[in-house]
Amino acid sequence: MNKTVNQKAWFLVLPVLILVAFSAVIPLMTVVNYSVQDTFGNNQFFWAGLEWFDEMLHSERMWDALGRQLLFSGIILAIEVPLGIFIALNMPKRGFWASFCLVLMSLPLLIPWNVVGTIWQIFGRVDIGLLGYTLDKIGISYNYTQDIFAAWVTVIVMDVWHWTSLVALLAYAGLQSIPDAYYQAAKIDQASRWAVFRYIELPKMAGVLMIAILLRFMDSFMIYTEPFVVTGGGPGNATTFLSIDLVKMAIGQFDLGPAAAFSLMYFLVIMLISWVFYTVMTTMDKRDGV
Repeated sequence: MNKTVNQKAWFLVLPVLILVAFSAVIPLMTVVNYSVQDTFGNNQFFWAGLEWFDEMLHSERMWDALGRQLLFSGIILAIEVPLGIFIALNMPKRGFWASFCLVLMSLPLLIPWNVVGTIWQIFGRVDIGLLGYTLDKIGISYNYTQDIFAAWVTVIVMDVWHWTSLVALLAYAGLQSIPDAYYQAAKIDQASRWAVFRYIELPKMAGVLMIAILLRFMDSFMIYTEPFVVTGGGPGNATTFLSIDLVKMAIGQFDLGPAAAFSLMYFLVIMLISWVFYTVMTTMDKRDGV
């Protein structure tokens, strides 16, 4: 017997599709249009084909920015994921202090990105900033506007302070989903703390950790506001990541064609990496479901 399928539910989705079309698809098509054309101003465009894509692929500037971006994202993941797990493991599981820690860990996530950058810009200044002034007084040379190492340390510490809470909260949610029976069985077997973490807690957190890694990689790979406010991409080009370089190209130099090609390549890289993470996550879910 054939069942009649009611398609009226699509009308409920229609407003979302229209919103996505105006907020994502149409701007994307505009960028695609710019990426295959050249302009000399006065709203006059000339066909350029794949010239800008070829130029970007052979651009040392873009590859340098990509290298800095990958290095930054790698350092961020290497610090924030283990640190977030460590914090989640040591947070109270129940009671008032558990709620207090959850609220405390959520506070950095509520601060807007430009405010975070402004906070650390002032915090690191040698003349008025608590961090910069203190380091200067104890004899440690610290100037994030002139020293490359200091600039990188400032941007990394700033991001760790801002986003480690996200990893910790996701890991904490994974830990809370583990039944007490697992811990009771481990206690009966006299399992060590490392064995409990390795064979009980870590496997149960694997799903949320993959989500945390995906979110943190995407955010760190697209970071713009915080380092731009603090260092402006400097000193020199030391902290000029892909997003900052793209904005300089599009707005600062008004190279719309190369910038459009650059942004599409940037978009495709993020989509490819997100697809890889999604594939790994679905594979893990299927394996756990077997």
